[in-house]
Amino acid sequence: MNTRIGSGARPDTLLRAMTGPRYLVTGWAWRALAYTFTTLMVGGVLLLVAAPIYAPWAIFVSMIGRDTSVAGYMVFTFVAGVAMVLFFAPLVAIPLGALERRRLRLVLPGPAGSGHRTPPPGLWGWVRTRYTEASTWREVAYAGVMAVGFGLALVLVGSLTTLTLVLAASPLILASDGEEYVSMGWTVLTSPAEAVPYALLSPVVLILLVYCCGALSYGHGVVARALLVGPPKEELYAELDQVTESRARLANAFEYERRRIERDLHDGAQQRLVALSMDLGMARVDLEEGSPADLRVAAAQVKVDDLIDELRELVRGIHPRVLSDRGLPAALAELADHTPVPVSLATDLPRRPPAHVEGTAYFVVAEALTNVYKHAGGGAVTVHAELRGDPRGETLVVEVTDQGPGGADPARGSGLTGMADRVAVMGGTMDLSSPVGGPTRIRVELPCTNDRPEAAK
Repeated sequence: MNTRIGSGARPDTLLRAMTGPRYLVTGWAWRALAYTFTTLMVGGVLLLVAAPIYAPWAIFVSMIGRDTSVAGYMVFTFVAGVAMVLFFAPLVAIPLGALERRRLRLVLPGPAGSGHRTPPPGLWGWVRTRYTEASTWREVAYAGVMAVGFGLALVLVGSLTTLTLVLAASPLILASDGEEYVSMGWTVLTSPAEAVPYALLSPVVLILLVYCCGALSYGHGVVARALLVGPPKEELYAELDQVTESRARLANAFEYERRRIERDLHDGAQQRLVALSMDLGMARVDLEEGSPADLRVAAAQVKVDDLIDELRELVRGIHPRVLSDRGLPAALAELADHTPVPVSLATDLPRRPPAHVEGTAYFVVAEALTNVYKHAGGGAVTVHAELRGDPRGETLVVEVTDQGPGGADPARGSGLTGMADRVAVMGGTMDLSSPVGGPTRIRVELPCTNDRPEAAK
């Protein structure tokens, strides 16, 4: 829908107001003046507060062009300037950004979110978050822009305001006693009659001042919005949804491939090896028992049987058929039976969760039991799985607890990190508690939703 500016129509932006014939009688002119004069106030305070930060840079610039004896001091002031910016500039720029986002509404109304993330509790969490996000350093860059904007506004407003006052007051100045002339720069006025035409130009200069303040405010506002305002929350949520759906599609496609490989191995290679073992057994019937040929065929049959067992374990690790056929309780029971450490299993699942939730829970338990066998000295393990209901829907909760030495750290291996990533893809959470001395407890919560994208076939 196009907005037409004319009689009866009010401009909705500063730029449209400036290009219209009624700019001087709209509220946008007063907004621009207010923005410009507050820029002078904020910029002056900024230069005063940030003086220790830019002082090394001022010293560095003053040394440029001098003899080489000051080279060492130049290097020192340069390094000191960089350190002051890195350590202290965000402390000035962050509150400046918060103030400028509020002031921005004078010339560019609309959403003005900061783009900052919510920091963890504590001072260190705040420092780590603020000093590592792009929004903070954009605010630091804006502080430099603000200094330039302050200089431009000071020169522009000071020059035009002074010129307006001098033009308007020149007849009165010359009419007073003791004043013989007024210098305008390009001419010299010596009488009130000569000053009257110039006094009539003062409203024109005042109008020029109002338009210049509008142009300066709009340009300043555009730069401020580009540096200080983060994307709208709706856009962030949409991007997050797209990333989540993309991760879910990848995980689902990966799960589909796992099942396909499991079927191919179980129905293809494994069945052929079983048939080969049977053929070797039948061949032994025609051989003399204990003959060299019989011994070689028997050894080959043993190797084939061992290979069948290894392939069966591989297939179970890829995707256990019992999980698809009989559900998570039976699959966890079979997993506990094949684990070298003693496992106490308790399940409370009145109904089967969705297939992708079952698969994630199974592989989390499998990875946890593998870690116990490798790192916990073979201590007893307790596995508990239950389906809980809440107002948001059902959640599958799985807990694996072992009595090992504890001290598990995700940073020291990819197993725990991979588990957390797999759970996160499904929209779940994983909590790890592993104090030194034990016990180690892994708790996983998986929402039982059925809205996952279908795998690509």
